[in-house]
Amino acid sequence: MGILALLMARILLLTNTLGASAEVLPSLALLQHQVRILQAEASVLVDVPEVDCILLDARRDLPSAKALNKLLQSIGVDCPIITIATEGALSAMNADWGFNDVILDTAGPAEIEARIRIAVGRIEAANFANDPASREIRTGEIVIDENSYTAKIKGRSLDLTFKEFELIKFLAQHPGRVFTRAQLLQEIWGYDYFGGTRTVDVHIRRLRSKLGPEHEAIVGTVRNVGYRFTLPSAGKEAPVNERI
Repeated sequence: MGILALLMARILLLTNTLGASAEVLPSLALLQHQVRILQAEASVLVDVPEVDCILLDARRDLPSAKALNKLLQSIGVDCPIITIATEGALSAMNADWGFNDVILDTAGPAEIEARIRIAVGRIEAANFANDPASREIRTGEIVIDENSYTAKIKGRSLDLTFKEFELIKFLAQHPGRVFTRAQLLQEIWGYDYFGGTRTVDVHIRRLRSKLGPEHEAIVGTVRNVGYRFTLPSAGKEAPVNERI
């Protein structure tokens, strides 16, 4: 499925270039991420929006980008920061800038997606490893215990197969984030699985059946894209949810 088989992340692009993100990182517009653009200045630190990744434009003003990077680190931003640079600027960069990765402004969509996915994954893995309680996922009325491979909803145990458990666990770990069938197939079944994406639909249907009519909507279908975990409190306001 190519580019469509990618997760949808919330991206904050910090730049002083006027206009769309295509002027800063042209290939970013080919991906399905939600991109918000703000000025690359200290005032944005007053109220940094909740995002999965920050892209910082350092193409034209390296000293300012370095200073802003350090400020972002000092206030404890808990998402990865990827610096966008020109090839000529790479020789001036080093680890004390505080960024998680650097990407050239000429990078293609596959490279951009890979860097965002890896950077976000590393932060999530680090947070998970540093929090003993993270072995138990609590979201809404669902409790998922990774140690015992059990899941409960309103205290009722769900009789899930291994793949069904892995599926709801993965979705619950990323509430609100949309994943295509191909992405879920890759994450849950692995690269060496030769079945089609219809396998995901079958497991989603079985999972919803076990959740029951009252709770099945927490696994929502986003038309023409894929699936996402919808927090119960936002169930009525979520984008179109369709039964398969």
